Amino acid sequence: MRKTLIIARRELAAYFVSPMAYVIGGLFLLASALWFFHSIFIPGRQASLRPLFEAMAYILTFALPLLTMRLVADEVHTGTVETLMTAPITEAHVIVGKFLGVMGFYLALLATTLVLLVLMAIYGQPDTGVVTMGYLGMVLVGALFVSVGLFASAMTSYQLVAAIVAAGICAAMVLLPQAVIATGLAPWDRLASRLSVMMYVKDTARGVFDTRGVIFFVTTSAVFLYLSIKTMESRRWR
Repeated sequence: MRKTLIIARRELAAYFVSPMAYVIGGLFLLASALWFFHSIFIPGRQASLRPLFEAMAYILTFALPLLTMRLVADEVHTGTVETLMTAPITEAHVIVGKFLGVMGFYLALLATTLVLLVLMAIYGQPDTGVVTMGYLGMVLVGALFVSVGLFASAMTSYQLVAAIVAAGICAAMVLLPQAVIATGLAPWDRLASRLSVMMYVKDTARGVFDTRGVIFFVTTSAVFLYLSIKTMESRRWR
């Protein structure tokens, strides 16, 4: 555990001194703020954070792959991965440590959006339970997309390729189930609803706690982390 936390702290510190991380984070906040102000100023619409949470899920589809693209790919490209391989740590230490480091930066980024909550209080009375569930949904979505980004980064030595692959997987997880649900074809529509990122995001944005959604996000994130570990392990034999 100590080795994992050391790696996590190193990654977290690297993000806080990375200009690219601030650019990506700034664009994420700008897009979120623009969507927030657009939604609350629509005539006749009640002030709510629900549209913001749903929009943030789409924004994260592309923002988090950009944040995670360097995690392993850069280590491979620069050759520092060889040093990691010879250190007294396992691939699991590396992957989980990097995952925790990115999540730390993401949570800090997510916390800055609380400013929008304060602004919304001017136009309405946000429900604490709904807001809490909405942010829980964003944490779960973030964990899933970060694990996908880690997996994509572990597959290649090119950061741009890692970002494209991760964004493609995340976009497919967001859009494909919705397309199947829209067809109304049973039983595929019901199956798609159980695998739909956006269905669970919409539930949490309404303040609904669904254990199936939590299980889906935690399990899927764990699968991608496991695949990332196995991908790194395979490099020992290359």
